[in-house]
Amino acid sequence: MEEEKKKDKEVEAVMNIYTSFNNTLVHVTDMSGKTLSKVTGGEITKQDRLKANPTIAMFISKKVEEQLKELGVTSLYVRIRAKTGSPAPGPGAHSIIKSLTRAGFKILNILDTTRNPRGGPKNKGGRRGRRV
Repeated sequence: MEEEKKKDKEVEAVMNIYTSFNNTLVHVTDMSGKTLSKVTGGEITKQDRLKANPTIAMFISKKVEEQLKELGVTSLYVRIRAKTGSPAPGPGAHSIIKSLTRAGFKILNILDTTRNPRGGPKNKGGRRGRRV
């Protein structure tokens, strides 16, 4: 009876995906914030131009999937973050989520945590600007 309860219990985790147009990073933590898995585009390929590629993102999710299955994680909260100020996440985010759902993970929530600039840093040139 107790063994059946253990099998039914869902183990949840938080997946943080950071996608810029240069790289893709996936960081999976448990609900308390302890790191379970961390994979980047640079671990999969050494060519800089390919690190943000959707194909490389599929390989990233494959690597993450193996590590999470080992730990018994079944469902994920997904947080997608893009570069600050950019209108949309990079090309890898969608393919990571797609391949993880195909792998059998239950996605409970998808949240966009991209930061937006509010004024930003002070412009160069001083009070009266650049004088030509």
